[in-house]
Amino acid sequence: MADTQTSTVGRYLAARLEQIGLKHYFAVPGDYNLVLLDELLSNDNLQMISCCNELNAGYAADGYARATNGASAVCVTYSVGGLSLINAVAGAYAEDLPVIAISGGTNTNSEAEHELLHHTLGKIDYGYMREMFARVTAESVQITNVLDAPTQIDHAISTALRLRKPVYLEVAANIANAPVSMPHAMALTPGWKSDPQSLAAAVEHAAKLLNAAAKPVLVAGVQLRSGGAEAAFGDVARNCGYGVAAMPNAKGFFDETHPQYMGIFWGSVGSPGCGQIVSSADIGLWAGTTFTDYSTVGHSALINPAKMILVRPHSVVMPGRTYNDVTLSEFLQALAPKLQTNDASLSAFRRIADEKQAPDLGRPDDPLTTRAMFSRIQQMLDADSAVIAETGDSWFNGMQLDLPQGSRFEIQMQYGSIGWSVGATLGYALGNRDRRVVALIGDGSFQLTAQEVSTMIRYGVRPIMFLINNGGYTIEVEIHDGPYNTIKNWDYAGLMAVFNAQDGNGLGLKATTPGELDAAIDKATGHDGPVLIEVTIGRDDCSKNLLEWGGYVARNNSRPPRTI
Repeated sequence: MADTQTSTVGRYLAARLEQIGLKHYFAVPGDYNLVLLDELLSNDNLQMISCCNELNAGYAADGYARATNGASAVCVTYSVGGLSLINAVAGAYAEDLPVIAISGGTNTNSEAEHELLHHTLGKIDYGYMREMFARVTAESVQITNVLDAPTQIDHAISTALRLRKPVYLEVAANIANAPVSMPHAMALTPGWKSDPQSLAAAVEHAAKLLNAAAKPVLVAGVQLRSGGAEAAFGDVARNCGYGVAAMPNAKGFFDETHPQYMGIFWGSVGSPGCGQIVSSADIGLWAGTTFTDYSTVGHSALINPAKMILVRPHSVVMPGRTYNDVTLSEFLQALAPKLQTNDASLSAFRRIADEKQAPDLGRPDDPLTTRAMFSRIQQMLDADSAVIAETGDSWFNGMQLDLPQGSRFEIQMQYGSIGWSVGATLGYALGNRDRRVVALIGDGSFQLTAQEVSTMIRYGVRPIMFLINNGGYTIEVEIHDGPYNTIKNWDYAGLMAVFNAQDGNGLGLKATTPGELDAAIDKATGHDGPVLIEVTIGRDDCSKNLLEWGGYVARNNSRPPRTI
Protein backbone atom coordinates (compact mmCIF):
# COMPACT_ATOMS: atom_id res chain seq x y z
CA MET A 1 0.00 0.00 0.00
CA ALA A 2 1.08 3.59 -0.56
CA ASP A 3 2.74 5.49 2.30
CA THR A 4 1.04 8.81 1.52
CA GLN A 5 -2.57 9.71 2.20
CA THR A 6 -3.47 10.11 -1.48
CA SER A 7 -3.42 7.81 -4.44
CA THR A 8 -4.98 7.78 -7.91
CA VAL A 9 -7.80 5.66 -9.31
CA GLY A 10 -5.34 3.49 -11.24
CA ARG A 11 -2.92 3.15 -8.33
CA TYR A 12 -5.78 2.33 -5.99
CA LEU A 13 -6.81 -0.47 -8.34
CA ALA A 14 -3.21 -1.73 -8.56
CA ALA A 15 -2.92 -1.78 -4.76
CA ARG A 16 -6.07 -3.88 -4.45
CA LEU A 17 -4.81 -6.32 -7.11
CA GLU A 18 -1.59 -6.67 -5.14
CA GLN A 19 -3.55 -7.16 -1.92
CA ILE A 20 -5.45 -10.17 -3.29
CA GLY A 21 -2.19 -11.87 -4.23
CA LEU A 22 -1.62 -10.99 -7.87
CA LYS A 23 1.97 -10.64 -9.06
CA HIS A 24 1.14 -10.19 -12.76
CA TYR A 25 -1.60 -8.81 -14.96
CA PHE A 26 -2.07 -9.23 -18.69
CA ALA A 27 -2.46 -6.27 -21.01
CA VAL A 28 -2.86 -5.02 -24.56
CA PRO A 29 -2.47 -1.23 -24.90
CA GLY A 30 -4.82 1.15 -26.69
CA ASP A 31 -5.38 4.87 -26.49
CA TYR A 32 -8.23 4.64 -23.96
CA ASN A 33 -6.17 2.64 -21.41
CA LEU A 34 -2.67 4.16 -21.78
CA VAL A 35 -2.89 6.47 -18.77
CA LEU A 36 -4.42 3.65 -16.74
CA LEU A 37 -1.50 1.40 -17.69
CA ASP A 38 0.91 4.13 -16.54
CA GLU A 39 -0.78 4.12 -13.15
CA LEU A 40 -0.75 0.32 -12.88
CA LEU A 41 2.94 0.28 -13.82
CA SER A 42 3.73 2.54 -10.87
CA ASN A 43 3.22 -0.47 -8.58
CA ASP A 44 6.57 -2.25 -8.54
CA ASN A 45 5.07 -5.39 -7.02
CA LEU A 46 2.95 -6.10 -10.11
CA GLN A 47 4.42 -7.06 -13.47
CA MET A 48 2.61 -6.21 -16.68
CA ILE A 49 2.60 -9.07 -19.19
CA SER A 50 2.14 -7.66 -22.68
CA CYS A 51 0.16 -10.06 -24.86
CA CYS A 52 -0.27 -10.20 -28.63
CA ASN A 53 -4.03 -9.73 -28.60
CA GLU A 54 -6.90 -9.38 -26.18
CA LEU A 55 -8.37 -12.85 -26.63
CA ASN A 56 -5.05 -14.46 -25.79
CA ALA A 57 -4.62 -12.12 -22.82
CA GLY A 58 -7.99 -13.30 -21.52
CA TYR A 59 -7.03 -16.94 -21.96
CA ALA A 60 -3.79 -16.21 -20.10
CA ALA A 61 -5.77 -14.67 -17.24
CA ASP A 62 -7.89 -17.84 -17.19
CA GLY A 63 -4.77 -20.00 -16.85
CA TYR A 64 -3.27 -17.70 -14.20
CA ALA A 65 -6.38 -17.98 -12.00
CA ARG A 66 -6.19 -21.77 -12.27
CA ALA A 67 -2.50 -21.86 -11.36
CA THR A 68 -2.86 -19.71 -8.27
CA ASN A 69 -6.31 -21.02 -7.29
CA GLY A 70 -7.07 -17.33 -6.93
CA ALA A 71 -7.85 -14.39 -9.18
CA SER A 72 -6.26 -12.75 -12.19
CA ALA A 73 -6.50 -9.47 -14.10
CA VAL A 74 -6.40 -8.32 -17.71
CA CYS A 75 -6.43 -4.75 -18.99
CA VAL A 76 -7.52 -3.71 -22.51
CA THR A 77 -8.77 -0.65 -24.38
CA TYR A 78 -12.38 0.37 -24.92
CA SER A 79 -14.70 -1.50 -27.30
CA VAL A 80 -12.29 -2.96 -29.89
CA GLY A 81 -10.20 -4.39 -27.05
CA GLY A 82 -13.10 -5.34 -24.83
CA LEU A 83 -15.03 -7.07 -27.60
CA SER A 84 -11.95 -9.13 -28.44
CA LEU A 85 -11.61 -10.03 -24.76
CA ILE A 86 -15.23 -10.94 -24.07
CA ASN A 87 -15.02 -14.52 -25.39
CA ALA A 88 -12.27 -15.40 -22.93
CA VAL A 89 -14.17 -13.73 -20.09
CA ALA A 90 -17.26 -15.75 -21.01
CA GLY A 91 -15.15 -18.88 -20.72
CA ALA A 92 -13.90 -17.83 -17.30
CA TYR A 93 -17.51 -17.23 -16.24
CA ALA A 94 -18.50 -20.71 -17.39
CA GLU A 95 -15.50 -22.22 -15.58
CA ASP A 96 -15.97 -20.27 -12.29
CA LEU A 97 -12.73 -18.28 -12.48
CA PRO A 98 -12.52 -14.77 -10.94
CA VAL A 99 -10.90 -12.86 -13.80
CA ILE A 100 -10.92 -9.11 -13.25
CA ALA A 101 -11.46 -7.63 -16.71
CA ILE A 102 -10.34 -3.99 -16.82
CA SER A 103 -10.95 -1.65 -19.72
CA GLY A 104 -10.06 1.92 -20.39
CA GLY A 105 -13.19 3.97 -21.01
CA THR A 106 -14.15 7.07 -22.93
CA ASN A 107 -13.58 10.58 -21.60
CA THR A 108 -16.33 11.50 -19.13
CA ASN A 109 -17.09 14.69 -21.11
CA SER A 110 -17.83 12.87 -24.35
CA GLU A 111 -21.35 11.79 -23.46
CA ALA A 112 -22.37 15.25 -22.26
CA GLU A 113 -20.98 16.76 -25.46
CA HIS A 114 -22.72 14.12 -27.60
CA GLU A 115 -19.48 13.09 -29.34
CA LEU A 116 -19.23 10.34 -31.91
CA LEU A 117 -16.05 8.43 -31.02
CA HIS A 118 -13.55 6.13 -32.70
CA HIS A 119 -13.39 2.41 -31.79
CA THR A 120 -17.15 2.47 -31.15
CA LEU A 121 -20.21 1.21 -33.02
CA GLY A 122 -20.64 4.51 -34.83
CA LYS A 123 -23.56 5.76 -32.77
CA ILE A 124 -24.00 7.74 -29.58
CA ASP A 125 -24.03 4.96 -27.02
CA TYR A 126 -21.68 4.91 -24.05
CA GLY A 127 -23.04 1.96 -22.09
CA TYR A 128 -22.98 -0.96 -24.50
CA MET A 129 -19.71 -2.44 -23.26
CA ARG A 130 -20.95 -2.55 -19.67
CA GLU A 131 -24.21 -4.09 -20.88
CA MET A 132 -22.46 -6.76 -22.95
CA PHE A 133 -20.08 -7.72 -20.16
CA ALA A 134 -22.98 -7.86 -17.71
CA ARG A 135 -24.06 -11.13 -19.36
CA VAL A 136 -20.71 -12.85 -18.72
CA THR A 137 -19.65 -11.33 -15.39
CA ALA A 138 -20.95 -11.17 -11.82
CA GLU A 139 -20.52 -7.38 -11.76
CA SER A 140 -20.12 -4.90 -14.62
CA VAL A 141 -19.42 -1.26 -13.78
CA GLN A 142 -18.35 1.99 -15.43
CA ILE A 143 -16.15 4.19 -13.27
CA THR A 144 -16.85 7.76 -14.31
CA ASN A 145 -16.93 9.54 -10.96
CA VAL A 146 -13.74 9.92 -8.95
CA LEU A 147 -15.52 9.92 -5.60
CA ASP A 148 -17.23 6.60 -6.38
CA ALA A 149 -14.16 4.87 -7.81
CA PRO A 150 -12.78 3.29 -4.58
CA THR A 151 -16.19 1.92 -3.64
CA GLN A 152 -16.81 0.50 -7.10
CA ILE A 153 -13.35 -1.10 -7.28
CA ASP A 154 -13.63 -2.70 -3.84
CA HIS A 155 -17.14 -3.98 -4.46
CA ALA A 156 -16.27 -5.48 -7.85
CA ILE A 157 -13.15 -7.27 -6.60
CA SER A 158 -14.96 -8.59 -3.52
CA THR A 159 -17.78 -9.85 -5.74
CA ALA A 160 -15.33 -11.68 -8.02
CA LEU A 161 -13.68 -13.42 -5.07
CA ARG A 162 -16.92 -14.25 -3.27
CA LEU A 163 -18.79 -15.61 -6.29
CA ARG A 164 -15.72 -16.99 -8.11
CA LYS A 165 -16.82 -15.27 -11.29
CA PRO A 166 -15.30 -12.55 -13.54
CA VAL A 167 -16.10 -8.86 -13.13
CA TYR A 168 -15.77 -5.95 -15.57
CA LEU A 169 -14.32 -2.57 -14.54
CA GLU A 170 -14.35 0.22 -17.11
CA VAL A 171 -12.22 3.19 -16.03
CA ALA A 172 -12.82 6.46 -17.89
CA ALA A 173 -9.65 7.64 -19.64
CA ASN A 174 -9.57 11.02 -17.92
CA ILE A 175 -9.96 9.79 -14.33
CA ALA A 176 -7.39 6.96 -14.32
CA ASN A 177 -4.82 9.34 -12.82
CA ALA A 178 -7.29 11.44 -10.81
CA PRO A 179 -6.49 11.64 -7.08
CA VAL A 180 -8.38 9.52 -4.57
CA SER A 181 -7.68 8.48 -1.00
CA MET A 182 -5.24 5.65 -0.45
CA PRO A 183 -6.72 2.19 0.03
CA HIS A 184 -7.70 1.47 3.61
CA ALA A 185 -7.22 -1.85 5.36
CA MET A 186 -10.03 -4.13 4.29
CA ALA A 187 -10.68 -7.85 3.92
CA LEU A 188 -11.62 -8.25 0.27
CA THR A 189 -12.48 -11.93 0.66
CA PRO A 190 -15.55 -12.09 2.89
CA GLY A 191 -16.49 -15.67 3.59
CA TRP A 192 -19.80 -17.08 2.42
CA LYS A 193 -21.33 -18.68 5.52
CA SER A 194 -24.00 -21.35 5.71
CA ASP A 195 -27.25 -20.89 7.54
CA PRO A 196 -26.58 -22.93 10.72
CA GLN A 197 -29.99 -24.59 10.81
CA SER A 198 -29.92 -25.52 7.13
CA LEU A 199 -26.38 -26.84 7.46
CA ALA A 200 -27.16 -28.99 10.49
CA ALA A 201 -30.30 -30.43 8.92
CA ALA A 202 -28.58 -31.16 5.61
CA VAL A 203 -25.67 -32.92 7.30
CA GLU A 204 -27.97 -35.01 9.48
CA HIS A 205 -30.11 -36.04 6.51
CA ALA A 206 -27.12 -36.88 4.29
CA ALA A 207 -25.36 -38.86 7.02
CA LYS A 208 -28.53 -40.89 7.64
CA LEU A 209 -28.88 -41.75 3.93
CA LEU A 210 -25.21 -42.60 3.45
CA ASN A 211 -24.82 -44.64 6.64
CA ALA A 212 -27.90 -46.71 5.74
CA ALA A 213 -26.65 -47.42 2.20
CA ALA A 214 -25.21 -50.78 1.19
CA LYS A 215 -22.78 -49.54 -1.46
CA PRO A 216 -22.33 -45.73 -1.42
CA VAL A 217 -19.85 -43.86 -3.63
CA LEU A 218 -18.22 -40.43 -3.74
CA VAL A 219 -17.91 -38.38 -6.93
CA ALA A 220 -15.72 -35.25 -7.22
CA GLY A 221 -16.95 -32.37 -9.38
CA VAL A 222 -15.43 -29.27 -10.92
CA GLN A 223 -17.03 -26.88 -8.42
CA LEU A 224 -14.88 -28.28 -5.62
CA ARG A 225 -12.23 -25.81 -6.75
CA SER A 226 -14.41 -22.71 -6.91
CA GLY A 227 -16.01 -23.75 -3.62
CA GLY A 228 -12.63 -24.12 -1.91
CA ALA A 229 -13.61 -27.66 -0.97
CA GLU A 230 -10.96 -29.98 -2.42
CA ALA A 231 -9.37 -30.60 0.99
CA ALA A 232 -12.75 -31.13 2.65
CA PHE A 233 -13.71 -33.66 -0.03
CA GLY A 234 -10.49 -35.54 0.69
CA ASP A 235 -11.35 -35.63 4.40
CA VAL A 236 -14.78 -37.10 3.63
CA ALA A 237 -13.21 -39.79 1.44
CA ARG A 238 -10.64 -40.81 4.03
CA ASN A 239 -13.23 -40.96 6.81
CA CYS A 240 -15.80 -43.08 4.97
CA GLY A 241 -13.69 -45.47 2.88
CA TYR A 242 -16.03 -45.31 -0.14
CA GLY A 243 -14.84 -45.77 -3.68
CA VAL A 244 -14.06 -42.35 -5.15
CA ALA A 245 -14.58 -41.22 -8.75
CA ALA A 246 -14.01 -37.88 -10.43
CA MET A 247 -15.95 -36.21 -13.21
CA PRO A 248 -13.69 -35.47 -16.23
CA ASN A 249 -13.47 -31.74 -15.49
CA ALA A 250 -12.42 -32.54 -11.91
CA LYS A 251 -9.52 -34.83 -12.83
CA GLY A 252 -6.76 -34.37 -10.28
CA PHE A 253 -8.99 -32.78 -7.64
CA PHE A 254 -8.66 -36.02 -5.65
CA ASP A 255 -5.29 -37.75 -5.32
CA GLU A 256 -5.15 -40.35 -8.10
CA THR A 257 -2.55 -42.37 -6.18
CA HIS A 258 -4.95 -42.82 -3.24
CA PRO A 259 -6.08 -46.46 -2.79
CA GLN A 260 -9.76 -45.41 -2.84
CA TYR A 261 -9.54 -43.76 -6.26
CA MET A 262 -11.47 -45.62 -8.97
CA GLY A 263 -10.98 -43.28 -11.93
CA ILE A 264 -12.97 -40.95 -14.15
CA PHE A 265 -16.75 -41.21 -14.28
CA TRP A 266 -17.60 -40.27 -17.86
CA GLY A 267 -20.22 -42.76 -18.86
CA SER A 268 -19.12 -45.16 -21.55
CA VAL A 269 -15.81 -43.33 -22.16
CA GLY A 270 -14.67 -43.18 -18.53
CA SER A 271 -12.18 -45.36 -16.65
CA PRO A 272 -12.81 -49.12 -17.00
CA GLY A 273 -15.06 -50.38 -14.22
CA CYS A 274 -15.63 -46.95 -12.69
CA GLY A 275 -18.90 -46.24 -14.48
CA GLN A 276 -20.40 -49.58 -13.54
CA ILE A 277 -19.69 -49.06 -9.84
CA VAL A 278 -20.98 -45.50 -9.76
CA SER A 279 -24.13 -46.37 -11.72
CA SER A 280 -24.92 -49.38 -9.54
CA ALA A 281 -24.43 -47.60 -6.20
CA ASP A 282 -27.59 -47.29 -4.12
CA ILE A 283 -26.61 -43.75 -3.14
CA GLY A 284 -23.87 -41.38 -4.29
CA LEU A 285 -22.51 -38.17 -2.83
CA TRP A 286 -21.91 -35.92 -5.85
CA ALA A 287 -19.82 -33.00 -4.63
CA GLY A 288 -19.68 -29.93 -6.89
CA THR A 289 -20.61 -31.88 -10.02
CA THR A 290 -22.15 -30.36 -13.15
CA PHE A 291 -23.95 -32.24 -15.89
CA THR A 292 -23.68 -31.06 -19.50
CA ASP A 293 -23.90 -32.84 -22.83
CA TYR A 294 -20.08 -32.94 -22.86
CA SER A 295 -19.58 -34.28 -19.32
CA THR A 296 -22.41 -36.82 -19.68
CA VAL A 297 -21.52 -38.06 -23.19
CA GLY A 298 -24.49 -36.48 -24.91
CA HIS A 299 -26.70 -36.97 -21.82
CA SER A 300 -26.22 -40.73 -22.05
CA ALA A 301 -24.60 -41.04 -18.60
CA LEU A 302 -27.18 -39.73 -16.16
CA ILE A 303 -27.82 -40.94 -12.62
CA ASN A 304 -31.27 -41.44 -11.11
CA PRO A 305 -31.93 -38.42 -8.82
CA ALA A 306 -33.40 -40.84 -6.26
CA LYS A 307 -29.88 -42.24 -5.83
CA MET A 308 -28.10 -38.90 -5.59
CA ILE A 309 -27.05 -36.42 -2.93
CA LEU A 310 -26.07 -33.43 -5.05
CA VAL A 311 -23.93 -30.88 -3.20
CA ARG A 312 -23.94 -27.57 -5.05
CA PRO A 313 -21.92 -24.47 -4.14
CA HIS A 314 -24.72 -23.10 -1.91
CA SER A 315 -27.31 -25.84 -1.60
CA VAL A 316 -27.74 -29.58 -1.10
CA VAL A 317 -30.34 -31.53 -3.07
CA MET A 318 -31.44 -34.93 -1.78
CA PRO A 319 -34.29 -37.22 -2.73
CA GLY A 320 -37.42 -35.29 -1.79
CA ARG A 321 -35.64 -32.43 0.00
CA THR A 322 -33.51 -29.37 -0.82
CA TYR A 323 -31.46 -27.44 1.74
CA ASN A 324 -30.49 -23.88 0.76
CA ASP A 325 -27.82 -21.53 2.11
CA VAL A 326 -25.44 -24.42 2.69
CA THR A 327 -21.92 -23.99 1.33
CA LEU A 328 -20.10 -26.85 -0.31
CA SER A 329 -17.00 -26.66 1.87
CA GLU A 330 -18.81 -26.29 5.20
CA PHE A 331 -21.18 -29.15 4.36
CA LEU A 332 -18.32 -31.52 3.58
CA GLN A 333 -16.36 -30.46 6.65
CA ALA A 334 -19.34 -31.10 8.92
CA LEU A 335 -20.29 -34.37 7.20
CA ALA A 336 -16.89 -36.06 7.32
CA PRO A 337 -16.86 -37.10 11.00
CA LYS A 338 -20.46 -38.35 10.86
CA LEU A 339 -19.94 -41.04 8.23
CA GLN A 340 -19.43 -44.70 9.07
CA THR A 341 -16.76 -46.65 7.22
CA ASN A 342 -18.09 -48.62 4.25
CA ASP A 343 -15.76 -49.99 1.57
CA ALA A 344 -18.35 -52.06 -0.32
CA SER A 345 -18.16 -49.97 -3.51
CA LEU A 346 -14.37 -49.97 -3.43
CA SER A 347 -14.27 -53.76 -2.95
CA ALA A 348 -16.66 -54.21 -5.86
CA PHE A 349 -14.48 -52.02 -8.05
CA ARG A 350 -11.36 -53.98 -7.22
CA ARG A 351 -13.10 -57.20 -8.26
CA ILE A 352 -13.97 -55.92 -11.75
CA ALA A 353 -11.21 -53.41 -12.46
CA ASP A 354 -8.99 -54.23 -15.38
CA GLU A 355 -5.27 -54.41 -14.80
CA LYS A 356 -3.30 -51.50 -16.15
CA GLN A 357 -1.98 -52.07 -19.63
CA ALA A 358 1.76 -51.97 -20.11
CA PRO A 359 2.86 -48.77 -21.85
CA ASP A 360 2.97 -49.04 -25.63
CA LEU A 361 6.24 -47.31 -26.45
CA GLY A 362 6.52 -48.60 -30.01
CA ARG A 363 9.70 -49.45 -31.86
CA PRO A 364 12.14 -46.57 -32.39
CA ASP A 365 11.68 -46.35 -36.17
CA ASP A 366 7.95 -47.04 -36.39
CA PRO A 367 5.53 -44.26 -37.37
CA LEU A 368 4.54 -42.44 -34.23
CA THR A 369 1.15 -43.27 -32.69
CA THR A 370 -0.96 -41.48 -30.12
CA ARG A 371 -0.49 -44.34 -27.65
CA ALA A 372 3.28 -44.22 -28.01
CA MET A 373 3.28 -40.45 -27.48
CA PHE A 374 1.10 -40.53 -24.37
CA SER A 375 3.06 -43.42 -22.90
CA ARG A 376 6.07 -41.13 -22.97
CA ILE A 377 4.15 -38.15 -21.59
CA GLN A 378 3.08 -40.39 -18.70
CA GLN A 379 6.73 -41.07 -17.89
CA MET A 380 7.49 -37.34 -17.82
CA LEU A 381 5.00 -36.46 -15.09
CA ASP A 382 5.93 -35.88 -11.47
CA ALA A 383 4.53 -34.05 -8.44
CA ASP A 384 5.47 -30.67 -9.95
CA SER A 385 3.77 -31.22 -13.31
CA ALA A 386 0.67 -29.44 -14.56
CA VAL A 387 -1.00 -30.87 -17.66
CA ILE A 388 -3.10 -28.53 -19.81
CA ALA A 389 -5.22 -30.38 -22.35
CA GLU A 390 -6.79 -28.53 -25.26
CA THR A 391 -10.35 -29.27 -26.35
CA GLY A 392 -10.23 -32.31 -28.60
CA ASP A 393 -8.60 -35.71 -28.55
CA SER A 394 -6.20 -34.41 -25.90
CA TRP A 395 -9.11 -34.55 -23.46
CA PHE A 396 -9.59 -38.26 -23.96
CA ASN A 397 -5.93 -39.25 -24.01
CA GLY A 398 -5.23 -36.93 -21.08
CA MET A 399 -7.93 -38.63 -19.01
CA GLN A 400 -5.97 -41.85 -19.24
CA LEU A 401 -2.86 -40.32 -17.69
CA ASP A 402 -2.17 -41.39 -14.11
CA LEU A 403 -1.40 -38.22 -12.22
CA PRO A 404 1.34 -38.39 -9.57
CA GLN A 405 0.37 -37.06 -6.16
CA GLY A 406 0.57 -33.28 -6.19
CA SER A 407 0.33 -32.83 -9.96
CA ARG A 408 -2.52 -30.93 -11.64
CA PHE A 409 -4.65 -31.33 -14.75
CA GLU A 410 -6.60 -28.58 -16.51
CA ILE A 411 -9.21 -28.61 -19.25
CA GLN A 412 -11.88 -26.12 -20.29
CA MET A 413 -14.73 -28.61 -20.54
CA GLN A 414 -17.74 -26.41 -19.85
CA TYR A 415 -16.85 -23.72 -22.43
CA GLY A 416 -14.65 -25.75 -24.77
CA SER A 417 -13.19 -22.85 -26.77
CA ILE A 418 -10.51 -24.22 -29.08
CA GLY A 419 -7.28 -22.24 -28.90
CA TRP A 420 -7.72 -21.67 -25.15
CA SER A 421 -4.74 -23.79 -24.15
CA VAL A 422 -2.01 -21.60 -25.69
CA GLY A 423 -2.88 -18.52 -23.65
CA ALA A 424 -3.79 -20.65 -20.64
CA THR A 425 -0.35 -22.26 -20.78
CA LEU A 426 1.28 -18.82 -20.66
CA GLY A 427 -0.86 -17.73 -17.72
CA TYR A 428 -0.46 -20.96 -15.80
CA ALA A 429 3.31 -20.98 -16.24
CA LEU A 430 3.52 -17.40 -14.94
CA GLY A 431 1.12 -18.06 -12.08
CA ASN A 432 3.12 -21.01 -10.77
CA ARG A 433 6.73 -21.08 -11.91
CA ASP A 434 7.44 -24.02 -9.60
CA ARG A 435 5.48 -26.31 -11.92
CA ARG A 436 6.58 -27.53 -15.32
CA VAL A 437 3.58 -27.15 -17.59
CA VAL A 438 2.99 -29.91 -20.14
CA ALA A 439 0.53 -28.68 -22.76
CA LEU A 440 -1.30 -30.98 -25.18
CA ILE A 441 -2.45 -28.94 -28.18
CA GLY A 442 -3.97 -29.93 -31.50
CA ASP A 443 -2.78 -28.25 -34.67
CA GLY A 444 -6.20 -26.76 -35.48
CA SER A 445 -6.52 -25.22 -32.05
CA PHE A 446 -2.96 -23.93 -32.13
CA GLN A 447 -3.56 -21.98 -35.32
CA LEU A 448 -6.14 -19.80 -33.54
CA THR A 449 -3.78 -18.46 -30.86
CA ALA A 450 -0.23 -19.43 -31.88
CA GLN A 451 1.32 -15.97 -31.55
CA GLU A 452 1.18 -16.10 -27.74
CA VAL A 453 4.11 -18.52 -27.82
CA SER A 454 6.20 -15.42 -28.53
CA THR A 455 5.01 -14.00 -25.19
CA MET A 456 6.17 -17.18 -23.46
CA ILE A 457 9.60 -16.59 -24.98
CA ARG A 458 9.54 -12.92 -23.99
CA TYR A 459 8.88 -13.63 -20.31
CA GLY A 460 11.02 -16.75 -19.95
CA VAL A 461 8.45 -19.37 -18.95
CA ARG A 462 9.31 -23.04 -19.57
CA PRO A 463 6.32 -25.09 -20.74
CA ILE A 464 6.75 -28.15 -22.91
CA MET A 465 4.06 -28.08 -25.61
CA PHE A 466 3.20 -31.18 -27.59
CA LEU A 467 1.77 -29.92 -30.88
CA ILE A 468 -0.23 -32.80 -32.35
CA ASN A 469 -0.09 -32.41 -36.13
CA ASN A 470 -2.82 -34.55 -37.66
CA GLY A 471 -4.13 -32.17 -40.29
CA GLY A 472 -7.33 -30.80 -38.83
CA TYR A 473 -10.02 -30.50 -36.18
CA THR A 474 -10.16 -34.11 -34.99
CA ILE A 475 -12.87 -33.60 -32.39
CA GLU A 476 -15.16 -32.01 -34.96
CA VAL A 477 -14.39 -34.77 -37.47
CA GLU A 478 -15.81 -37.28 -35.01
CA ILE A 479 -18.93 -35.18 -34.34
CA HIS A 480 -19.65 -34.17 -37.95
CA ASP A 481 -17.05 -34.30 -40.70
CA GLY A 482 -16.72 -32.02 -43.69
CA PRO A 483 -14.11 -30.10 -45.71
CA TYR A 484 -14.13 -27.35 -43.08
CA ASN A 485 -12.31 -29.67 -40.68
CA THR A 486 -9.14 -29.74 -42.81
CA ILE A 487 -6.56 -26.99 -42.23
CA LYS A 488 -3.45 -25.64 -43.97
CA ASN A 489 -0.36 -27.34 -42.63
CA TRP A 490 2.32 -25.20 -40.98
CA ASP A 491 5.94 -25.74 -40.07
CA TYR A 492 4.99 -25.57 -36.39
CA ALA A 493 8.41 -26.33 -34.96
CA GLY A 494 9.89 -23.77 -37.33
CA LEU A 495 7.74 -21.05 -35.82
CA MET A 496 9.94 -21.06 -32.72
CA ALA A 497 12.83 -19.60 -34.74
CA VAL A 498 10.50 -16.90 -36.05
CA PHE A 499 9.29 -16.03 -32.56
CA ASN A 500 12.81 -16.13 -31.14
CA ALA A 501 14.08 -13.49 -33.61
CA GLN A 502 17.44 -12.27 -32.28
CA ASP A 503 17.03 -12.71 -28.52
CA GLY A 504 14.64 -15.57 -27.72
CA ASN A 505 15.31 -18.93 -26.12
CA GLY A 506 12.43 -20.99 -27.47
CA LEU A 507 13.13 -24.42 -28.89
CA GLY A 508 11.23 -26.09 -31.73
CA LEU A 509 11.58 -29.84 -32.34
CA LYS A 510 9.91 -32.41 -34.59
CA ALA A 511 9.16 -36.08 -34.05
CA THR A 512 7.70 -38.60 -36.50
CA THR A 513 8.90 -41.79 -34.79
CA PRO A 514 9.15 -42.99 -31.19
CA GLY A 515 12.92 -42.70 -31.34
CA GLU A 516 12.76 -39.09 -32.50
CA LEU A 517 10.24 -38.30 -29.75
CA ASP A 518 12.54 -39.79 -27.11
CA ALA A 519 15.35 -37.53 -28.29
CA ALA A 520 13.05 -34.50 -28.39
CA ILE A 521 11.75 -35.07 -24.86
CA ASP A 522 15.31 -35.48 -23.60
CA LYS A 523 16.25 -32.09 -25.09
CA ALA A 524 13.04 -30.45 -23.89
CA THR A 525 13.35 -31.47 -20.25
CA GLY A 526 16.82 -29.97 -20.07
CA HIS A 527 15.97 -26.73 -21.86
CA ASP A 528 15.56 -23.45 -19.97
CA GLY A 529 12.79 -21.93 -22.06
CA PRO A 530 9.57 -22.83 -23.83
CA VAL A 531 9.70 -25.93 -26.02
CA LEU A 532 7.33 -26.89 -28.81
CA ILE A 533 7.53 -30.50 -29.99
CA GLU A 534 5.68 -31.00 -33.26
CA VAL A 535 4.44 -34.59 -33.25
CA THR A 536 3.18 -36.03 -36.53
CA ILE A 537 0.22 -38.36 -36.02
CA GLY A 538 -2.02 -40.04 -38.59
CA ARG A 539 -5.32 -38.24 -39.21
CA ASP A 540 -7.37 -41.27 -38.18
CA ASP A 541 -5.27 -42.09 -35.11
CA CYS A 542 -7.51 -40.87 -32.31
CA SER A 543 -8.78 -42.23 -29.04
CA LYS A 544 -11.56 -44.81 -29.33
CA ASN A 545 -13.30 -42.89 -26.56
CA LEU A 546 -13.43 -39.80 -28.79
CA LEU A 547 -15.08 -41.89 -31.50
CA GLU A 548 -17.79 -43.07 -29.11
CA TRP A 549 -18.22 -39.69 -27.39
CA GLY A 550 -18.43 -37.89 -30.74
CA GLY A 551 -21.24 -40.19 -31.85
CA TYR A 552 -23.30 -39.50 -28.75
CA VAL A 553 -22.75 -35.74 -28.94
CA ALA A 554 -23.61 -35.73 -32.66
CA ARG A 555 -26.82 -37.60 -31.92
CA ASN A 556 -27.73 -35.11 -29.20
CA ASN A 557 -27.00 -32.16 -31.51
CA SER A 558 -29.02 -33.58 -34.40
CA ARG A 559 -32.31 -34.28 -32.63
CA PRO A 560 -35.12 -33.13 -34.91
CA PRO A 561 -37.27 -30.18 -33.83
CA ARG A 562 -40.35 -31.09 -31.86
CA THR A 563 -43.69 -30.64 -33.55
CA ILE A 564 -46.81 -29.45 -31.82
